[in-house]
Amino acid sequence: MITRTIFSGFGGQGVLLMGYVLSHGAMHKGLNVTFFPAYGAEMRGGTANCTVTVSDRKIASPVVSNPDILVAMNLPSLDKFGPVVVKNGLIFLNSSLVKEGPPREDVEVVMVPTLELSREVGSERAANMVMIGAVCAKTGLLDPEETVYGMKSALKGKEKFFELNEKGIRRGFAFIQEGS
Repeated sequence: MITRTIFSGFGGQGVLLMGYVLSHGAMHKGLNVTFFPAYGAEMRGGTANCTVTVSDRKIASPVVSNPDILVAMNLPSLDKFGPVVVKNGLIFLNSSLVKEGPPREDVEVVMVPTLELSREVGSERAANMVMIGAVCAKTGLLDPEETVYGMKSALKGKEKFFELNEKGIRRGFAFIQEGS
């Protein structure tokens, strides 16, 4: 098993943190992981993306040219990375900002209203946690407990965010599992 993911969006949307959560949760699960971040010229408001490769065998390179999964938190991310997702891949879209999927018929698109769902758990700041919860629920890469563990490990020393982020993760799982 090898799964290559690109997380992409504006700086400040928690894109890199989503990658950290998946990475830490997968390492805790005993899988091999590579994490490769990329930043735009400016952090908050600029572009940010990271690639995460998760595998049960050795990983040759952290570079991901054709991801199995794309998480696009904004339209520029979909425009940039949508065309390179593998055939039969998954594209997760932040439908709070991106209203329609890519002009492709050979991928599955999952629309996640991250802002609306994060408001339900108490703060729009949990939008990225809603999304990583939805990604893990749909793909089966991590279960809810492994995802929460990954979040706590990635945010070690910032315990004040644990409760809200866990609610966001669990809301993302529920959104996928219940369909709403």
